Amino acid sequence: MNTLPEPVVPPGDRAGRHPPSALPPPAERGATIIPDKVVGRIAAEAGRVAQQNRAAVPQDRDPGAAPSASVVSQAGAVRLRLAVDLPYPTDLARVCEQIQHDVGDRVAQLTGMRVDEVTLTIRRLLTAPGPGRRRVR
Repeated sequence: MNTLPEPVVPPGDRAGRHPPSALPPPAERGATIIPDKVVGRIAAEAGRVAQQNRAAVPQDRDPGAAPSASVVSQAGAVRLRLAVDLPYPTDLARVCEQIQHDVGDRVAQLTGMRVDEVTLTIRRLLTAPGPGRRRVR
């Protein structure tokens, strides 16, 4: 008969302890708090990726500024505000909706937080330069 020796545990340490291989119940583990600033950085990066995937600025145009984000969190849920530059002409409503969806999904996936709202602001429209395009004076 093979029996494994019990691990050496100091006296008084057995009471109320969980076996070494088992995790304590979630309520006893504590919580991870992600600062708004970190969630904002995640949202800005997700916005940059979504902008490249959904509304890539052609090479002959100024790429514009990177997206900026601000976050308000409360009780495990977040509201995001994202500002982006988009190329024009394009279907702005469709592109904005896709970017909002992509950013909300990515932030929720990476943080484990519920994203209640993604507000998108178009900072500026990037038009194609060229000899045929002139400004009205």
